[in-house]
Amino acid sequence: MASLSDFLAEWGNTAPFVEARTSGSTGTPKAIRLLKADMRQSARATNAFFGIGPHSVLASPLSFDYIAGKMMAVRACEAGCRLIELPISNTIILPDGEQAIDLLPIVPSQLQSLIDKPEYAARIRSVLIGGAAPSADSCDALLAAGYKTYISYGMTETCSHVALADAADRSRTFHAMPGILFDTDSDSRLIIGAPAFSFARLQTNDVVELLSPGTFRWRGRADGAINSGGIKLFPEELEQLYAPALSGQSYYVCAEQHPQWGQSVLLVIEGRDIDTDAIAARLRTIVADHRRLPKRIVAAAALPRTANGKIRRIPV
Repeated sequence: MASLSDFLAEWGNTAPFVEARTSGSTGTPKAIRLLKADMRQSARATNAFFGIGPHSVLASPLSFDYIAGKMMAVRACEAGCRLIELPISNTIILPDGEQAIDLLPIVPSQLQSLIDKPEYAARIRSVLIGGAAPSADSCDALLAAGYKTYISYGMTETCSHVALADAADRSRTFHAMPGILFDTDSDSRLIIGAPAFSFARLQTNDVVELLSPGTFRWRGRADGAINSGGIKLFPEELEQLYAPALSGQSYYVCAEQHPQWGQSVLLVIEGRDIDTDAIAARLRTIVADHRRLPKRIVAAAALPRTANGKIRRIPV
């Protein structure tokens, strides 16, 4: 596992690019090369948004093998500020003392750790959640604990996020970073326009509701859509819909084959003693459209995850 010093050695060499790995949550993990010029451009935009300058302090509990960790180092380099390398763990541990942190990036598996430590809220100015969409319940708990929180949209290929949503916004509307514009194709898949970056224009496989050239609401991955009797359902939307009935539990939604409908909705919940009948009853009280209910609910001792902790939506 790469350390901060490993990354800084690569960042300081003469090559115009940095080696990075995709997470594998939406396909086979792969190594890609990112131009340092693109990474600097992304870092400057984030620093401007969060007001990060020479006197700021950043902290990262994320692996420097992946883009989120790498970009925290680049942001610190661009701002000329300090970056604290925290233990890479689902439990966030800040160093002793009263040192204020201007920006702390986390992934959803680390979110509960902050909820359990409301005393950290006074020390952390902004929390940035990336990697996967956090549940509305988790965001509400984080906000209630006093954390100012943002949700990111981006990918390795875009050098981290190109849009941010305020976690307090229940509509979860993403707003473009400076210099970024959005469009969609005929299938409502997001197109990222980034004139200042080398890729300039990037076609994604994410289905969105485009509100303006600078704002959108994310619906889910086109390649993960469930086609049930001709109705297209997105696992990510269903997971948010089911959240009130599954508070405090880890779960995901995916497709499985169905002899009549082609595909049907499968809900997988982590745990050994799960009362699936009780959960099905709770879901029926909050989901008005029966077509959006899971056809089957199963319990799994552990959810399948990628190397950096993202849930892999596969039938079990």
